[in-house]
Amino acid sequence: MKTLCLTVLLCITALGFSQTNSYEISFENAVHHEAEIKAIFTSIKSDTLSVRMSRTSPGRYALHEFAKNVYNFKAFDSEGNVLQVIRPNPYEWKIVGHDKTVQVNYTLFANRGDGTYSQIDETHAHLNMPATFLYAPKQNHHRINVRFNLREDLNWKIATQLPETVDNTFRAPNLSYFMDSPTELSNHHLRSFDVSNKKGTKQNIRLALHHNGTEEETDLYFEQIKKVVLAEKEVYGELPTFDYGSYTFLACYVPNASGDGMEHRNSTILTSKRSLSDGGMEKNIGTVSHEFFHAWNVERIRPKSLKPFDFEEANMSGELWFAEGFTSYYTNLILCRAGLLSPNDYAEGLSGTFNYVWNSPGRTFFNPIEMSFQAPFVDAATSVDPVNRQNTFISYYSYGSVLGLALDLSLRKNDLNLDDYMKLVWENFGKNEDPYTINGLKKTLAQYAGADFSNDFFDNYIYKSGMPDYENLFDSVGVILTRKEASPYFGAKLNTLTGLIEDGLKMNSPAYKAGLNKGDVITAINNLPFSKEQSFDSYISQFKVGEDLTINFKRFDLEKTTTVTLEPDPTYSIILAEKEGADISSEVLMKRKEWLKIE
Repeated sequence: MKTLCLTVLLCITALGFSQTNSYEISFENAVHHEAEIKAIFTSIKSDTLSVRMSRTSPGRYALHEFAKNVYNFKAFDSEGNVLQVIRPNPYEWKIVGHDKTVQVNYTLFANRGDGTYSQIDETHAHLNMPATFLYAPKQNHHRINVRFNLREDLNWKIATQLPETVDNTFRAPNLSYFMDSPTELSNHHLRSFDVSNKKGTKQNIRLALHHNGTEEETDLYFEQIKKVVLAEKEVYGELPTFDYGSYTFLACYVPNASGDGMEHRNSTILTSKRSLSDGGMEKNIGTVSHEFFHAWNVERIRPKSLKPFDFEEANMSGELWFAEGFTSYYTNLILCRAGLLSPNDYAEGLSGTFNYVWNSPGRTFFNPIEMSFQAPFVDAATSVDPVNRQNTFISYYSYGSVLGLALDLSLRKNDLNLDDYMKLVWENFGKNEDPYTINGLKKTLAQYAGADFSNDFFDNYIYKSGMPDYENLFDSVGVILTRKEASPYFGAKLNTLTGLIEDGLKMNSPAYKAGLNKGDVITAINNLPFSKEQSFDSYISQFKVGEDLTINFKRFDLEKTTTVTLEPDPTYSIILAEKEGADISSEVLMKRKEWLKIE
């Protein structure tokens, strides 16, 4: 049985600034997810050529060590003589004894279709460039040409942010742009529309959708994407000036994909196992909203800490609460404004993130900036040792999202709004791609809303871990925030079939105070076996707040006993005021309409 063959021809000419790296990629029938890659480096000035695989990928903050999927590595000179290869570290090969030309052959295993890795099989070649191609660091300013020899028998087409020259050949101005240009080769559906921008210019928005669905489903989904694009354009007042005049959504909604979304300068990767016919029409569109917002916030409104992107080290930033978090705030807000999510569903949907953030002990240890510093440990990073994240970490996506909500509603109480602040951030930093710092964001807020307002927000909620007065803020737009205090709270997630406490306990929860821990097996409550026919939360609801429960449990096969005192449920509910029968003034209703952009 044949394997998929990916052949790369890399030629470098000594023409000063016109030096060009040229790749040619060919595919054969395959099922084993392997790519055979050739790279030819010429006009090498030093005695030793260093080539590497990237350790991370644009949009990711942790290390992923793509070299782990490279094997069968060989190097030759122009005459075909085998060259010596030295491995100074796990991701680098140093090639010595060449005659100014080096040919490298290697095999790549690629079988994860998402925003970080590559996947090669008989359905598509889903290529994230850092996970696919080795590179020579000293040649990172050379132009790159890449030619894709398509599988015509499978009706493959090419989708990428790279501009096409001729005959399926695409170009990149340098290594960084090439690495930032994921490419999808498959029998995908294509859609596009033009969006008018300022000064009469137009930008082309494209969808390349690889799925097993129908053309009609593609049309319907693309209509939703159009609404998202136009709603996000309204936030900033204009689209970014996309390089080469277009932006491409690279969507793979196929069974062999892994769920993900990853922004790039003029494109985004969208992957999911969920088909459009099986809930994806509604559930996949949130990733579209999030990733397209990054075309402004992250790709062009870019923190100084992430520019330039480092392919050899973890990329740490203290601004992710803004870059990822404020983008997350707009994700569902945009869907509501675009008519793809009802105001009621939007409001009630806030409760999950809100409870996660404000009931987390993590705020005791880290402010939003420090939470952002945790990205290299949590951004799809893996480790085998147990960690205490449930008590020390709050996702910067979620933390920043609820802070964006607080800032928006606080501004609106002063007849201002977050949209106009984001426009000013865009004008100050994004439009001319001048990297920002946290102090720059603070100064911009002072420019927009005044120094006192800016100092209060940053000093209390960014440099510290304070909690805004959400009850008052929600009330200003006719939303009620309440706690379920009448319900008893135990504070542990229990498998009722086995009695096993499955997750780590939050600090200061009743179960935590009683000395219980993950891995304990509860055998009886008040000396009686608890029902295995109902959920544990339902079982606990028969007791009252303040009641003491005698807990019999096993730890390391030893019988133990403790007492848990039930406390009021700390969970908040968020609901539109009218659903609770409350009267809403016309002024408050108008503020809500302005916030959600509804008629």
